[in-house]
Amino acid sequence: MATQSPDTPVEIERRLVEEYRRMSPGQRLMMAMEMNRAVQQMAAARIRAQYGPDLPEHELRLRLAALWIDRDTMLRAFGWDPRVKGY
Repeated sequence: MATQSPDTPVEIERRLVEEYRRMSPGQRLMMAMEMNRAVQQMAAARIRAQYGPDLPEHELRLRLAALWIDRDTMLRAFGWDPRVKGY
């Protein structure tokens, strides 16, 4: 059996899947939300590093949104063009 990740031993992945199966749907949802929050925090850190720590919060949020929302929606909803202003 191959694992989903080439650097994970089969036994470790099997144990991980068993633990996921023991979790309630609410626990799995909470874990997914926490991982999503961590990804957003890492993306925000990258944006601040690229555009400066004094970046206004509104601009930071637009740049973050542009990572998840398609360009046409960003233009229609926020008047923000990621191709011009960046992510």
